[in-house]
Amino acid sequence: MKKLLASTCLMFGLLGGASIASAAECGSVTIASMNWQSAEVLSNLDKIILNEGYGCSAEITVGDTVPTITSMAEKGQPDIAPEAWIDLLPEVVKKGTEEGRIVQVGSPLPDGGVQGWWIPKYIADAHPDIKTIPDMLKHPEIFPDPEDSKKGAIFNGPQGWGGTIVTSQYYKAFNAQKAGFTLVDTGSAAGLDGSIAKAYERKEGWVGYYWAPTALLGKYAMVKLDAGVPSDPAEWKRCNTVADCPDPKPNAWPTDHVVTLVAKPFSEKVGPDVMNYLSKRSWSNETVNKLMAWMTDNQASGEDGAKHFLKENKDVWTKWVSPEAAKKIEASL
Repeated sequence: MKKLLASTCLMFGLLGGASIASAAECGSVTIASMNWQSAEVLSNLDKIILNEGYGCSAEITVGDTVPTITSMAEKGQPDIAPEAWIDLLPEVVKKGTEEGRIVQVGSPLPDGGVQGWWIPKYIADAHPDIKTIPDMLKHPEIFPDPEDSKKGAIFNGPQGWGGTIVTSQYYKAFNAQKAGFTLVDTGSAAGLDGSIAKAYERKEGWVGYYWAPTALLGKYAMVKLDAGVPSDPAEWKRCNTVADCPDPKPNAWPTDHVVTLVAKPFSEKVGPDVMNYLSKRSWSNETVNKLMAWMTDNQASGEDGAKHFLKENKDVWTKWVSPEAAKKIEASL
């Protein structure tokens, strides 16, 4: 009995030692959670997977794009920014990369951050000839203005948004007023969302500014209109994004590049398994849209959303991790 007890203690001691060694290899990890839904759920997903699958001691720190990326580029902290929209700070990211403080590890959103003018899928299905903004502008009668049914309406975002500025410039660039359309100021994010929900409930025509990934597009299927012209980055910077520029030209709305940023010291201290996970971990905008829609409907937190995803999408996330990590993560749910 004493031998059995001794051997049992030895076994647990070895297992405990292995667990401690694994945690020591990964160590403490700080993960930045940006203040929007997709970034919140992704940071919680990383926390669960790194802690349960790889023995890390990960904690989430609240951040936002500019201060988080700037801090990583200058100080090497926090360790991970799971969803970094780097087009907002190209020079900061470039400098931090060149000076060896940060590394870009894959993309959590390979579809990119997508902005532009959208129409409901039921309108796109009923009118397959409408694929571009110029196509849409030929049919103001399909997208009637709530205040004047003789005109079409293009719904804009609230003042202060970059997308609102570009939409106003698009309105001028594509001669939408001449085509019989008015530009509707929705006043707020809630007003913009409400205009889409109202159109969907009544199966009416709607066209306007929106973006992905978002919870709303997980609830209401929308189709992004092609600009019908190629991208001109210089023109985009010169005029499409400048509110008082008098002569905007039609232009393609660029896709925002979204990457995972990792502090260089952290990338060098952890084992290859953790970095391999971070480089493989990605999901489509459609997947994120649906997950965020579930979170919104259930008033779920980022942690709730992450656990829901892990339980419902084993076929997706098990491809990101090692078989050993997958067993540990599944056992923890």
